[in-house]
Amino acid sequence: MTSLTSVDAADLEPQKMSSAMTVLLAAACGLIAANLYYAQPLVGLISTALGLSPGAAGLIVTLTQIGYGLGLLLIVPLGDLFENRRLILGVIALGTIAVIGAGFAATPLQFLASAFFIGLGSVAIQIIVPYAAHMAPEAHRGQVVGNVMSGLMIGIMLARPVSSFIAEFLPWHMVFFISAAVMIALMVVLARALPRRVPHAGLGYGALLASMGRLVTSTPILRRRSLYQAFMFAAFSLFWTTTPLLLSGPEFGLSQGQIALFALAGAAGAVAAPIAGRLADRGHAYLATRLSMISVALAFIITHLVPSGSWLSLGILTFAAILLDFGVTTNLVLGQRAIFVLGAEYRSRLNGLYMATFFAGGAVGSALGGWLYAEGGWWAASMLGLALPVCGLLYSLSERKPV
Repeated sequence: MTSLTSVDAADLEPQKMSSAMTVLLAAACGLIAANLYYAQPLVGLISTALGLSPGAAGLIVTLTQIGYGLGLLLIVPLGDLFENRRLILGVIALGTIAVIGAGFAATPLQFLASAFFIGLGSVAIQIIVPYAAHMAPEAHRGQVVGNVMSGLMIGIMLARPVSSFIAEFLPWHMVFFISAAVMIALMVVLARALPRRVPHAGLGYGALLASMGRLVTSTPILRRRSLYQAFMFAAFSLFWTTTPLLLSGPEFGLSQGQIALFALAGAAGAVAAPIAGRLADRGHAYLATRLSMISVALAFIITHLVPSGSWLSLGILTFAAILLDFGVTTNLVLGQRAIFVLGAEYRSRLNGLYMATFFAGGAVGSALGGWLYAEGGWWAASMLGLALPVCGLLYSLSERKPV
C-alpha cells in the first residue's frame, strides 16, 4: 500500500470548481441528508397509522441510523473503486426507491424495511463530499468542502421542520412522495451536470474493505479527528434529542409548529461550514478546532443563565442552538479538510471511517441524552452535553501545534 502522503499521479490536476457546481453539490447533499430526518417528528403519526406499538416506534429512527452506519462502512469506500458519477446516481436511486416504499407502506414491517434502506441510500452524501474534494485544487479544497458541507447541515436542520409543516396540512405519506419527486429530479440534474471520475485503487472489494483497518492503525490524524468529532456530534445529538422534550414540556409548552421554528433557527449555525473551510485553507485549523469545542461547551452553559420557561430563557436556548451548530459544523469541516489531504486514492475510505466513527458517537449521545432527561431533566442531560466537548478539548491538548 502506498504512502498516505503520496499523490495519485493518475488523477488530473484539479481546476477551480465553478460556483454553480459547488451550489449543486451542496444542494444535493442537503436534499439527500433530509431523507434521514423527515420521519423523526412524524414518529407518533406513523406509528399510530401503521399500528406500531409505542415501545417499537423508536425503531423507525434506529433502523435508519443502522442503515446509514452500514452504508458508511460498506458502500462509501466504493468511491475509491468505481466511477463516481455512476455510483452516486446508483446509491441515490436506492434511497429513492426506499422513500417511495415508505410512502406506500401499509404495515410496520414495510415501513421499517424502507427506513433501513433510506439510511443505506443516504450515504450518497459521503460519496459526493470526497468527490467534490477531488474536483477542487489544494489551495481551495477546504473552502469547497465547507461550502458543500453547509448544504448538508442545512438539510439536516431543515428536514424536521419541513416534514412537520407538510404533515400539518397533508397526510404524512406525502412527505415521502414529495421527497421522492425531488430525488428523481435531482438524479436527472446530476446525470447531466457531473463529470466522470474514475479512481485508480487497483483493489478488489474485499481488499478495499480489509485496507480500512490498516488505514485506522496507520493514520493518527484520522483517529484524532474522528474522536474530536465523535465528542462533538454526541453533544449535538444529545441537544437535538432533548430540547424538543424540554420545549414541549410544562416549562415552555410549545406546539409542534413552534418547535419546528426553533429547529429552523438552529439551522443558522450552518454558516460555519464555509468559514471553517477558509480557516483550514489558511492554516488556522489548530486554533479553530479548539474554539469550536469551546463554543459547544458554552452553548450548554448559557442555557442555565436564567430559569427555564421565560421568553428570555427561550431566546438564550435559541442562541445556544445556533452556537452549538456553529461549533459542531466548524469541527466537522476542519476534520474532513485534514483527512482529505492525506491522499486522493484513499479519500472515500477515510471519509467513510471518519463519518462512521462520529456517527456512532452521535447515536450514543442521543441515547444517553434521552435517558438522562427522563431521569433528571434538562440539568442532567446538559451536564453530559457540557462534558462531551470538554473531553474533546482536553484530548486536543495532546496535539502538537503545527509550526
